[in-house]
Order: sequence, then C-alpha cells, then structure tokens
Amino acid sequence: MKGLLFACLGGAFITLQGAANARISQDIGTWQTAALTQLTGFVAALLILSLVRDGQWRKLPQAKPLYLTGGAFGAVIIFGNVTAIGQIGATLAISALLIAQLLLTFLIDGNGWFGVARLRMKPSQFVGIGIMIIGVVILELK
Repeated sequence: MKGLLFACLGGAFITLQGAANARISQDIGTWQTAALTQLTGFVAALLILSLVRDGQWRKLPQAKPLYLTGGAFGAVIIFGNVTAIGQIGATLAISALLIAQLLLTFLIDGNGWFGVARLRMKPSQFVGIGIMIIGVVILELK
C-alpha cells in the first residue's frame, strides 16, 4: 500500500513539475529550465537527505557506473516533457509519457534488465496497455 501511495505522489509531482517547467521554459528556454530544475531538485534532495539520513554512502563505489548515469536522464526527461506539454498539452503529453514508461518497463521486467527480477508478462497486461493506447488516440482526436 505504501508503494502505491508513493507512486501516486510521484506521478502527481511529475505532472506538476511538467506544467511548471513548460511555463518557465517560455521565459528562459527549455535546456535552461532543465538545468534549473535539476539544480533545485539536487538541492531539495540534499536537504531531505540531511534530515532523513538514510542510505550508505560508503557503498557508492560498489554501484555499477551505468546505474550512476540515471540522474543524467533527468535532463532528457525534463526536456521531453516541457517540449511535449508546450506542443500537445499536458493531458496528452502525460498520457503518452505513461504509456512510454509502461512499454519500457515491460521490456525491463520481461528481460530482467538493470538487475530487476525477470517477470513474465500476462495477456491482461498487454490488453491494459492496448486500452491505454486507444485512450491516447481518443484524446488526440479533436
């Protein structure tokens, strides 16, 4: 239950961040917005870390270098969201974002990439993603 709550919280903040960033980018530019967002996110994470004090920094050298690049994906995420929201609106952009996340997650889970347990996808999951895709097509119809 706690995981679902955090997922909903994260999803809500992705949407809020995307909408705010789309507006900011109109004034300062898309890559500037991505840089500013990454910077403020870094500062916020450090502040929260200083309060929570969890994790083990000494194990950092054990992490695979590929996984350490994950934060850099944030710049592309922000650029993509800002650009999409500006061109197609928040509803369609976030809908497409969710489908792209699910499709890639299917590949990650199905192949056991990044050290996650390999899962077998069920037909109902494919039906669900198909329905979501149909929903986005319907949203796009004007």
